[in-house]
Amino acid sequence: MKKTYISLFLLSLFILCSSCNDEWTDELYENFVSFKAPLINEGITNIYVRYKGEGKTTFQQPLIVSGSTTNSKDLSVSIAVDPDTLQTLNFERFQNREDFYYRQLSATYFTIPSQIGIKSGENTALMPIDFTFKDIDMTEKWVLPLTILDDPSGNYNSHPRKHYRKALLRVNPFNNYSGTYSGTALKTNMKGYEDETPIVKSEIRSYVVDENTIFFYAGNIDEDRQDRRNYKVYATFNQTGGVRFWSDNPEMDFKLNKDASYTIAEQMDAVRPYLLHRYITINNIDYEFTDYTMISTVDINYVVTGSVTLHRQLNTQIPDEDQAILW
Repeated sequence: MKKTYISLFLLSLFILCSSCNDEWTDELYENFVSFKAPLINEGITNIYVRYKGEGKTTFQQPLIVSGSTTNSKDLSVSIAVDPDTLQTLNFERFQNREDFYYRQLSATYFTIPSQIGIKSGENTALMPIDFTFKDIDMTEKWVLPLTILDDPSGNYNSHPRKHYRKALLRVNPFNNYSGTYSGTALKTNMKGYEDETPIVKSEIRSYVVDENTIFFYAGNIDEDRQDRRNYKVYATFNQTGGVRFWSDNPEMDFKLNKDASYTIAEQMDAVRPYLLHRYITINNIDYEFTDYTMISTVDINYVVTGSVTLHRQLNTQIPDEDQAILW
């Protein structure tokens, strides 16, 4: 009886194995073409591009061919700017608060190829986007919306899911001094009440103006203010350690009380020896300004004093600067 059971088991195993094929050599998933542009919780993808004035900076946007087998033919993928998706995102996220809207990056500041080739035997390609940022106004939240077009000839299939077929790239130009500063040591007080508890922001974001200049929003003003563009405070860094604070809006009544300075300190990470920590600290900040639009009939005068620190982490093993900085 035992031999009979063994014989039946072996026969069943033989039949099962003989019915199998090399399914791993067949395509289990479609070869869809998509962007590699993961979204953050704001519905966009942040990219960081070195500011070079009138000079050109190239950002390489990855494209991917999905599937369980290698792409077997040459593809010519068509790319276009996609304003409709950006308009939909703006309305769904911000409704009628148009001051919060992302703005489509003007064609003045970028060029893209209309087609990207992906070779047979390869599942990835890089799309070069050339940026030139001279005179860009960073009070706006600039986004470059891209889409992979359908191919009527059937040479390739764009991904059916829009989050893969489309890329909403929020463009962040940077220089040596721009980024998010720690603001815990910067105090904002109403003038005449400097001994009272100050307004303190944990983070203060700065934006590129040119290679050596950034701007902050004055005091406790940030991107949430509809009239934020009226309250830009510029900081120009020189090679000798000085920082010149200034404003181009006379209605703001900007007054500088003290010359500021900056220091740069670097140290390697104690655990990850390839990681460089760079700290840029702006010291002796001391200026006054008037908030003349919060209450239309009353000017509110503020005094801002203290210091701010920018912490950058750089992976020294990565040669591409925008990829080396851990944003």
